[in-house]
Amino acid sequence: MIRERALQVVLVLVGLLFSAALYPLVAMKLEEALRMMLSVYATLGTFLLLASRNPSEHRSLIAFTAWSSFAHAGVMALQVYYNLIPRTEASGVVTLGLIGVVLLALAPRKRSVAPAAAPVA
Repeated sequence: MIRERALQVVLVLVGLLFSAALYPLVAMKLEEALRMMLSVYATLGTFLLLASRNPSEHRSLIAFTAWSSFAHAGVMALQVYYNLIPRTEASGVVTLGLIGVVLLALAPRKRSVAPAAAPVA
């Protein structure tokens, strides 16, 4: 019960964080690639907020969020390493990596389905 409540809190926090991408998307003049990425994050945030109501029904969304956070963190880490983006962006690597770890650690377990009883002849 505590684990599910913790997951709900994390989903709300990450959902709000990702949904906050809507503000720069609307309020700022951004390059097209950044605009596209922020629109994906804003949408994902909205769905995470919806999933927080019943996380066990949204296992695949939670897993997608965790693994896509790892992928994004990995790309950013390479960009920081090769000086393609400022070193200050390393905080984003840590944040996205932490989001992925926490979501995977708290993710609802797959429900075990008991095999149907075999008919007795």
